[in-house]
Amino acid sequence: MTPLSYCTNVHPAEDLDGVLAQLDRYAEPVRRLVGADVLGLGLWLPAALAAALADDVPLRGKLRAELDARGLQVYTLNAFPYGGFHDEVVKHSVYRPQWTDPRRLEYTLDCATVLADLLPDTASYGSISTLPLAWRTPWDDADDAAATTALAELTAVLDDMAGRDGRPIRLAVEPEPGCVLDRVSDAVRWLAGRVDPRYIGLCLDTCHLAVSFADPAETIAEIHRAGLSVVKVQASAALQVEEPASEAAQRALVDFTEPRYLHQVRERAGDGTVLGADDLPQALTELPGQRTWRVHFHVPLHARPAAPLSATTDVLRDTIAALRSTVDELPHLEVETYTWSVLPETAGNGGDTALIRGIAAELRWAAVQLLDQEGGVR
Repeated sequence: MTPLSYCTNVHPAEDLDGVLAQLDRYAEPVRRLVGADVLGLGLWLPAALAAALADDVPLRGKLRAELDARGLQVYTLNAFPYGGFHDEVVKHSVYRPQWTDPRRLEYTLDCATVLADLLPDTASYGSISTLPLAWRTPWDDADDAAATTALAELTAVLDDMAGRDGRPIRLAVEPEPGCVLDRVSDAVRWLAGRVDPRYIGLCLDTCHLAVSFADPAETIAEIHRAGLSVVKVQASAALQVEEPASEAAQRALVDFTEPRYLHQVRERAGDGTVLGADDLPQALTELPGQRTWRVHFHVPLHARPAAPLSATTDVLRDTIAALRSTVDELPHLEVETYTWSVLPETAGNGGDTALIRGIAAELRWAAVQLLDQEGGVR
């Protein structure tokens, strides 16, 4: 059965006490609400906590025991944000340190050590998602070489771990608009022939995929033609608006401008060219607004935004359908709506109870719509 998880980067915990508290405050109530005996978590561990756990076997044992006691399992880690993911302003800082910085390799190795001890006995592999090398500038050939070396060092360690533990930990590189690996096609070109596909593949964030206006079936085919694989899918939906220049759309989009996260926007012109802005406020003044916009703003999977806005859940459905027709077993599936705290009040933000109910509703939606589990999360 495909592991279905929700990503805990929606919670602001930065130390072990905070992580354990969030299990009690959110994760276990979500599990109970969806009616599952066991619930998957896509755990986010900030770098300092990952390092502390990696250096302390008993501490890892404590975390594993606390998860087990609450009926929670970890198949995957989100190692994209290094730390401070709930600071007042995150924006471009989420892409630092980049893959040329030794701290990024060290953090990822720490996460691999931790995940190896958290994996349930039923897991065939563990996955760690990571950033698409860096923000697009500055980046040059020397950076390419440094990142290649870092990934080779990571691969050597992962290979040793797989030989020791009998099942691999795999890195999932996550393309994102505006980054060095902006589109999945960029990631495929960069990774193919450069990395060992047994240990490094793709994380498909379906919000990012939608924003790039890529075709899901063609994307999956391209990945497999290159000898790569999808290690992990982040089940997410982008904000979409069909007539962005209309007065109603402009008013609605202003409600989604907020200072914490970067919300890249893309507009596909009539000739197929994709125009872009690095954040929503810039898009409102810089893009022509003549055709559909897709905005990198993760919106809840189960709740359609109020008109004239919509969401790209069809891209998510099509991605899972394309994978099902291509591979024998679906990769790890992680619901990743980290934006609950910055959603407009009208879109469902409203304290702990609303967050718990919202995450549970997303998981139920994913179980039915993506995995055909009519009884809900199992």
